[in-house]
Amino acid sequence: MASLDIGIDLGTTNILVYIKGRGVVLKEPAVIAFDKDSDKIVEIGEEARLMLGRTPGNLVAISPLKRGVISDYTKAERMLKYFIRKAIGHNFFGRRPRISVSVPSGATEVEKRAVEEATYNSGARFVQVVEGPVAAAIGAGIDIIRPVGNMIVDIGGGTTDIAVISMGGAVITQSLKCAGLDFDDAIIRYIRKRYNMLIGDRTAEEIKKNIGTCYKRPENISMDVSGRDLVEGLPKTITITSDETAEALREPVAKIVDGIRAVLEKTPPELAADIADRGIVLTGGGSLLHGMEQLIEEKTNITTMTAEDPTSVVAIGTGKYMDYLADIENA
Repeated sequence: MASLDIGIDLGTTNILVYIKGRGVVLKEPAVIAFDKDSDKIVEIGEEARLMLGRTPGNLVAISPLKRGVISDYTKAERMLKYFIRKAIGHNFFGRRPRISVSVPSGATEVEKRAVEEATYNSGARFVQVVEGPVAAAIGAGIDIIRPVGNMIVDIGGGTTDIAVISMGGAVITQSLKCAGLDFDDAIIRYIRKRYNMLIGDRTAEEIKKNIGTCYKRPENISMDVSGRDLVEGLPKTITITSDETAEALREPVAKIVDGIRAVLEKTPPELAADIADRGIVLTGGGSLLHGMEQLIEEKTNITTMTAEDPTSVVAIGTGKYMDYLADIENA
């Protein structure tokens, strides 16, 4: 019986599960809802996400992952077990899979061990922990075994991982605690300060996806946004423009650009020349923010491109990591 190989992109906002031969079979929010009186799990995934900010006092919806690492071990383990079983389904009943799981490049040995143990306890017979940028490069179709420099910028929900990869490993890495969720927070802060209005996380995410930009759009588009007036305490609706989102997002985006420049400054000359020729590859959901390619290209003078299906590349690369290890051993 062939081995069942699974790759898991353990993200702060979403968890993706890749099964060899089937592709990405599951993508769900990394959220768990539980009754804090009995500690009983009520919902996991999308159903739990819909409860965020809408639960009665005894129900709590949280993400047991913070910045890509486990913050609540017990609930993270329960969530992993649920997603693995949901992804595998009844066809593979009784087969314990080999699982590769991604972690941010800045994860400590303790954090990596926590992820490994939680994955074993979720039913794996073998676990391989993979750094996110390496998985992203494999998933983006880059041949990382060759002695050529490649730069990956993986902008996730909780962390941005920047890495220069060559000959199968990361030569230089930097993990920034600034990513998609920080974009949402910046929009919330801007609207609070500019309009005296409070909006929720989901509304901020909708603004980011629909009209958000970090580089001036050809046309200044707008959308209506509803929230709570902080002066009168009543519901309120305003119109916000894409130019305003560029202003709101200036600070977190600048941190990512500064991180990229800092890694480039530390890169050995030969690898830096490769990157200048080959360009910078963006992955992760945060790379979908309008203008990200143009801004990074303008600030670094290096061609910048976004990977095809950037939200799935880490899961795909993590799933293919076992084959990659076999290729190295057979080389």
